Amino acid sequence: MKIIAVTPENATKETFFCIKDRKRQGFKDKAQWYEKRYAEGLRIKILKNDEGKMIGFIEYVPAKNAWRPVDADNYMFIHCTYIYSKKERSKGFGSMLIQDAENEARTLGLDGLCVITSNGGWLANKTLFEKNGFQQIEAKDRFELLSKTWNNNSKKPKFYNWTNQQGKYKGWHLLYADQCPWSEKSVTAILNVAMDHGVDLKVSKIKTVNEAKMAPSGFGVFNLLHNGKLLDDHYLSATRFQTILKKELSI
Repeated sequence: MKIIAVTPENATKETFFCIKDRKRQGFKDKAQWYEKRYAEGLRIKILKNDEGKMIGFIEYVPAKNAWRPVDADNYMFIHCTYIYSKKERSKGFGSMLIQDAENEARTLGLDGLCVITSNGGWLANKTLFEKNGFQQIEAKDRFELLSKTWNNNSKKPKFYNWTNQQGKYKGWHLLYADQCPWSEKSVTAILNVAMDHGVDLKVSKIKTVNEAKMAPSGFGVFNLLHNGKLLDDHYLSATRFQTILKKELSI
């Protein structure tokens, strides 16, 4: 097994694991986003076997630059990690990737690692992290905040209160960031459905770390709201959005 570091220079060759089609707009958007974030310490690592097959990946960044609503300045934050094959999820590969993030955190003199987990969509559940010494320190909505520290005197990570941000969004709003390369496809699908139903959907791209930290959901980089109510917090299909519209508009 070997861990490959994805850089702005080799991203086209190595891909981003979760999106491999270089022709997709989502890949291009992620590449541009990654080039800017790389200078802020964000790293993507891909685990490959001896034949060069991609097994899994991890994306992490110093938490002060994390695109999630978390306050943990002297920690490393894991945005996402994934082992593709279910058959390979019990072989310690996920732990190898977490160890890579820990090594980087220690090298930078940080106090620990933290991560947001969930049993819902698009985030790993907490089991893998608990096996690697993480402890849950906070829970809100469907999300848990876990951390592992080697400095007991450090300030504990905490959530920002994303619920407080929701009331400012009157009407229909969709806020998203290029951190997730599948957002672009979802946004296009949702916009088409909104136009079909005459819904005035205001779409905003989250462009800075601070905007992501102050986002109106725990996932941070995808937020669908109607009149101050969060309707969904991860990218969704046209069919799913149609179901949401029917419920909200009683159509």
